[in-house]
Amino acid sequence: METNETVEKIKQQIAENPIIVYMKGSPKLPSCGFSSQVAQIMINCNAQFAFVDILQHPDIRSELPKYANWPTFPQLWVEGELIGGCDILTEMYQKGELQTLITETAAKYQSEENPS
Repeated sequence: METNETVEKIKQQIAENPIIVYMKGSPKLPSCGFSSQVAQIMINCNAQFAFVDILQHPDIRSELPKYANWPTFPQLWVEGELIGGCDILTEMYQKGELQTLITETAAKYQSEENPS
C-alpha cells in the first residue's frame, strides 16, 4: 500500500473513532506487555474504544510513528489528538486524569448518537 494511502487510512481511523488505541494484538489478546497494560487501563476506564492491531497492519505500523511523531506503540488517540503511550497513560490513570478524559469524551459521543 502506498504511504499516502496508509496515512489517509490512519487519519480516517482517528477521525471516525473518538477513542482509538493502536496496539500490538487486541485488548483481549495483547501481544506485548505495554499493549497489555494500556488495554487493561482502557478497560478499567469503562469506555468503548476502537483499536487497531498494528501486527495485522504492517503499513500502519511503519507509517503511524512518522505521522504521530511518536516512535513506540501502543498509542492512545482521543478526538484526533495523540495522548501518549504506556508510561504517560499509566501516569494519567494513576492521577485520575485519564478516566476523566475518557469518560467525558465517551459521554460527548454517546449523546450525539442518542439524542434525547
